[in-house]
Amino acid sequence: MYRSTLCYIESRGHYLMLYRNRKKNDMNAGKWVGIGGKFEPGESADECLLREVFEETGFKLTSYRFLGIVEFRNDAFEDEDMYLYIADGFENAGGEEDELPVPPCNEGDLKWIPKDQILGLNLWEGDRYFLEPMLRGEKELDMRLTYSGDRLISAERKPPSM
Repeated sequence: MYRSTLCYIESRGHYLMLYRNRKKNDMNAGKWVGIGGKFEPGESADECLLREVFEETGFKLTSYRFLGIVEFRNDAFEDEDMYLYIADGFENAGGEEDELPVPPCNEGDLKWIPKDQILGLNLWEGDRYFLEPMLRGEKELDMRLTYSGDRLISAERKPPSM
């Protein structure tokens, strides 16, 4: 099993989304995803988040929040524990203050998508189980998504802590 981070960067009613279309043998090919990637040895979740966002976008996050852990279990791919974040502040290397910057990315095409259009994208089926409550503003999103290959078998949300 490996650990990863995933971040949805929000600005002006949009999320920065990554259309995965550049890596060979990419299990995410043709899907829209947030920004993130695998932990490096010795990294904390926050350190991984900050590094991955910077590597993929050139942004230095200035305001972000941890939402929960999404456990992916799959009979065809390696299991994954994904640390889910939302961010609403970043410093942009270059770019105009009144524009939403679209940096180049070697993993695919980055695009700012209006939040009300996110669920209409080609997403992993299970991503909707955390995106829907995230779009409603929910702050605790621990869950387990079980797949057989690329088909979602079950989605179990853990109750919020009190």
